[in-house]
Amino acid sequence: MATSAPVRPGTGTAPSGAATAQRVLLGLAALAVLLQGLWAGIFLRYDGKRDDAESWINVHATGGEVAIALTALAAIIGFWKLRERKDLWGGSAALTVLLVLESYLGGLIKDNGKDQLTAVHVPLAMALMGLSVWLVVRVRQRA
Repeated sequence: MATSAPVRPGTGTAPSGAATAQRVLLGLAALAVLLQGLWAGIFLRYDGKRDDAESWINVHATGGEVAIALTALAAIIGFWKLRERKDLWGGSAALTVLLVLESYLGGLIKDNGKDQLTAVHVPLAMALMGLSVWLVVRVRQRA
């Protein structure tokens, strides 16, 4: 007896491999962005004592790199295989660029002691969280 791929509710069609990959990548990216907030909260409790917070700052930086890689892959797959979903590949590309900017700002804060950039870094992080959640919602909707 042959089995068929699961049908996406409301579409009457099974999701393609590329659509599934993009859904997984964007879901993982949103999780990485959410964890960034958790890790930042952990190291911010050290209130300026960078040496005490060093390991959590490094976890936070690595999480940012993971989020960048996941969103870049989602943008590439979206553009290559799901070109008609401009909202997804364009949103993924925008999220990737903004994550790179966020990472750059974080590096300036950590490596160059430019703590005043935290006033930009944290609100941008909130916007990135919103964009990542929006992408997860959009990826579940029909084209």
